[in-house]
Parts: sequence; structure tokens; C-alpha cells
Amino acid sequence: MEPRAVLTALRRGEVPAAEDLRAFARGLATGEVSDAQAGAFAMAVCLRGLGPAGRAALTQGMRDSGTVLRWDLPGPVLDKHSTGGVGDCVSLVLAPLLAACGVYVPMISGRGLGHTGGTLDKLAAIPGYDGAPDAARLRWVVAEAGCAIVSASDEIAPADRRLYALRDVSGTVESVDLICASILSKKLAAGLEGLVLDVKCGSGAFMKTQVEAGALARALVETAEAADCPTVALVTGMDQPLAPSLGNALEVAEALAVLTGAARGPLCDLSLALGEALLARAGIADGAARLRAALESGAAAERMGRMVAGLGGPADLLDRAARHLPQAPVRRDVPAPEAGHVAVIDGEALGLAVVRLGGGRLQKEDRIDPAVGLAGMVRLGQKLDRGAPLAVVHAATPEAAERAVREVQAAVTLGPAPEPLPLVLERIG
Repeated sequence: MEPRAVLTALRRGEVPAAEDLRAFARGLATGEVSDAQAGAFAMAVCLRGLGPAGRAALTQGMRDSGTVLRWDLPGPVLDKHSTGGVGDCVSLVLAPLLAACGVYVPMISGRGLGHTGGTLDKLAAIPGYDGAPDAARLRWVVAEAGCAIVSASDEIAPADRRLYALRDVSGTVESVDLICASILSKKLAAGLEGLVLDVKCGSGAFMKTQVEAGALARALVETAEAADCPTVALVTGMDQPLAPSLGNALEVAEALAVLTGAARGPLCDLSLALGEALLARAGIADGAARLRAALESGAAAERMGRMVAGLGGPADLLDRAARHLPQAPVRRDVPAPEAGHVAVIDGEALGLAVVRLGGGRLQKEDRIDPAVGLAGMVRLGQKLDRGAPLAVVHAATPEAAERAVREVQAAVTLGPAPEPLPLVLERIG
């Protein structure tokens, strides 16, 4: 494979041969492909597209550019991926929930991106939690707890790590072909036997419309199935935060509340829906009943405790979460400026408010404050009197809190009650 030949074919509107795309992915990992060639490739794919066969070949080549895990476990190896939203801590609920149903979940997750929170950033709020264990410890925790939520090692899909950094600076992040290859190369390298995808749409998601989200979901399912990974996708609404809290430690607390039976609501409902779809796709009968039993018996919570302790966190996190999770020193209610129903919530604006509080990154090297965020967020359709709280700001300083109060007020529109929308909008696969 000569990189320039691949670029020339793309420039002419042709899809390079599958073996050439796989070789190009290997070249990304080895350095045979230069930064200039990789950036040109990303732009060409963004403008011309690869089509289903080319997308599958690139994804598999990126998967095979590093280590592909192999498992010898007494149950199926399954996983979940979300395209990202605000207040989305489903992974913290679903991974132990699935583990309690007898499956194994080596979940490779990422840091926050833009206005959306990252699962690894949330887990980093737990003292001592090691999100980057060595291979031996990862295998031990997966076998012992049934799940482990960790970052991708340097050996997992190195072609994606290189291409992703270049996509970010070359304005090609939105390409469906490159999104599919990036997401799935890492997931498939985990050695999965089944995958469920939560593809979000709405004000708090990257995909703003159901049409966009559905197109991405179909491309992801088609590409994963081409790699022999049974996959199903749910298109879900993100016109408001999924959990009533946004921010790393606050979202860990929300997930623990669901697992211990202290809270229910959309976070719990979506976790069960995704789990049921995944178990059904993997050929496991009575998935809904198994999941509810695992939640109500405390078995899922026990698996979460095992995972956290196995990866270096406190063994008593479930019993003493308030003691272990960091708490912000400043709290401010956000008063509703007028009476009315909650008509619109700008989820992206809320996510960015949390980032500016210090709960996310404006620059790649920024340090995150795990304690800050928003709690007690109102829901669409909720009726409020003037002065009633829209949310509670958790901040590091009074100045940051006052700014966040204004940002939350601007992000929530009061007016006539909107028509309620279902949480799951579409199922694909």
C-alpha cells in the first residue's frame, strides 16, 4: 500500500480497496503514514465518504492496528457505548447490572468531549480508582467482578488515537465514517460478543435530530455486524439531562442511588432498556426479568462495589458515598425568573456551564474539579412558581456559582407545557 494511491483514489471519488484501507490503518499506527497524509485522508473521507464496505474495512483495520483482547470466561462478553449527552451516567449503572446477570463487561470508555461528560472523568471522582490498570489486573477484575470500566491502553487501536487527534484539528470530527471507525475500532478490540449502542439526539447531544441520530445508528450497527459483532442500537432523546445531576461526583452519586434502590427515573429506565436490548440480541432469554431482579436484590450494587474495590477504590463506597465523594464548598439555588412550565431545556448550554465551573475541559490539559456541577435539575413539563429552584449549583467559588446561576437561567425556558416525548425513539438492529 502506498498512502498517496489511497488519497488519489479518494480524490477521484473512488473507494479504495479493502486491503488498502486496512494497510492505511496499519500505517497510521506504525508512522508509515505521515501527519499530512492522515489529515488529507480524514478530509477526503469527510467530503467523499467510504460507503458501508469501505467503512467496515477501515474499522477492522484500525481494530487490528494493535492488540485485540481474547477472553476465556464462562459467560458472554458484552458491552455498551453511548454517543454522549448531559447527565448520562448509564455506564455506571449498566455495567454492574449486566455483570449481575452473568455476562462480562470489559468496558473501554473515554474522557469528556465538548459539553458532554466522560465516564472516566466520573469514575476519577472516586478516590483511588485506577482507570488505566495493566492487562493482568483488568482481566482479574473482569473475571472477579464481572465488569471493569477503564481507558484504552496504548496497545488498543493505536491507529484511532493518531487519527482522532488529527481529526480534531482538521475539522473532520463529524464524518459518520470516521465516527464509526473510531468508536467501533476500540470496542471491537475489546473482544466483544455483543454490543448495544445508545445513540442520542436532542439539545444535549452531538446529533440534534432523530434523522441524524438514526443515520449514525444504522451505520454503526451495519459496521459492527460486518465485523461479526452482534449489535443493536437505541436512538434515545437528550432534550433534557438524563439524570437530575450534572458533574462528575454528582453523577456517581446518582448512579449509586439507582443501584442501591434509593432512586428511580429516566436513568434507571434507560439502563434497563439498553440492558434488555443487549441481552436479547445476545440470545439471552428473560432479559427484562433478570435485570430487574439484579437491581432489586442488590446484586448489581454488589458488583459495582467489587469493581470499584478491585480497581483501587474504597471498599465501602456504596455505604459511605457521601464520605468518599468530593463535595463543592459553595452551593447556590437557581431561582426561576417567572412562573410557568419548563418548556425547553438547552442541554448543551447546561453541559458547558458545568465545564466552565471546572467540571470539564476547555483545553486538553485542563484539570477537572470532580466536585462541581448542577444538582436537582428540573424536568420538562414541570410546573414552577416564581423563585422556585431550577437547579442547585455546586461551585468552587461564589463568583463561579453566580455565573452558573445566570447560565442555567438562560438555558431553561418557561412557558406552556410541552408534549412529552418517549425516552426511546427508535430501535435499530
